[in-house]
Amino acid sequence: MRDNNCIFCKIIAGEIPSKKLFEDDEILAFRDINPVAPVHFLIIPKEHIAVLDDIEERHTALLGKMLFIATKLAREMGIGESGYRQVINCRKSAGQIVFHLHMHIIGGRDMRLMG
Repeated sequence: MRDNNCIFCKIIAGEIPSKKLFEDDEILAFRDINPVAPVHFLIIPKEHIAVLDDIEERHTALLGKMLFIATKLAREMGIGESGYRQVINCRKSAGQIVFHLHMHIIGGRDMRLMG
């Protein structure tokens, strides 16, 4: 399922370029275009899910896979030992800007300074 107005759906379709870190049939990981730390990338499902509240039981394995890939890529980027954040914002008041479920992985500096 795709939302033709969604920037992440357009990235998945290859209509907008991205710096890909990982891709398979279900998930795409790419660098954030406005990083807040030396390491900042996003992991998104290829299925258009607008907000975390829209997940269903059938998405359980997909979410687990997103967490696994986040951890794997964090290790590969050298922040596994020093630490990093995995953040999913849900809805506008939580800071969600793009309404396609996505996980931020942020690290490479002392995250305590970010609040």
